Amino acid sequence: MKVFDFDNTIYRGESSVDFAFFMIKHHKKIMLYVPKILFSLAGYKLCLISKPKLEAIVNEFLEFVMDGTVRFEDFVEPFWATHSHKLNRKILKRIKPDDIIISASPSFLLDGISGSMKTNRIVGSEVDFDIKRVTWFNFGDNKVIRFRELYGDRSIDVFYTDSFNDKDMMKISKEVYIVKKGKIVRHLRRRRRKEL
Repeated sequence: MKVFDFDNTIYRGESSVDFAFFMIKHHKKIMLYVPKILFSLAGYKLCLISKPKLEAIVNEFLEFVMDGTVRFEDFVEPFWATHSHKLNRKILKRIKPDDIIISASPSFLLDGISGSMKTNRIVGSEVDFDIKRVTWFNFGDNKVIRFRELYGDRSIDVFYTDSFNDKDMMKISKEVYIVKKGKIVRHLRRRRRKEL
């Protein structure tokens, strides 16, 4: 079984950030939050922001934006109509129906592109729109927790990711492929996992 990260692995870029920018033209108030989003993304990529801190930033953003005048769900289909070209076709070809996609991106956004994924096993962060909060932040060791909840002790033969933020998933995978700019640039085997 293969497991794939989504952002910067299957999707070229950060889909959640692209989605926020996409919504700006309909919800100008998001512009006020753009600097904090970009700063937080940089911290996330450099492994400088902890999971609780990143979750707090996301929840602050949701509370700020979800003021009753906009429904995120209404933007998913038009977003993918203009952004599906950013899916990495070479990585998509590697996905089989029994494989899993696991991401920190929200499930509501990933569900909007599930038809292109070749698998219905897609696990993302969960957002409760009523309370304007992330109820499950599928990031860091939470990915392993959710994977074990859903799939038990099933072995991961190969894991594809762009980031060492996924070190916990790497530890439970026999092989790891690091993807950068749409290309596989590094192959880590089980004997090297302890170095991660």
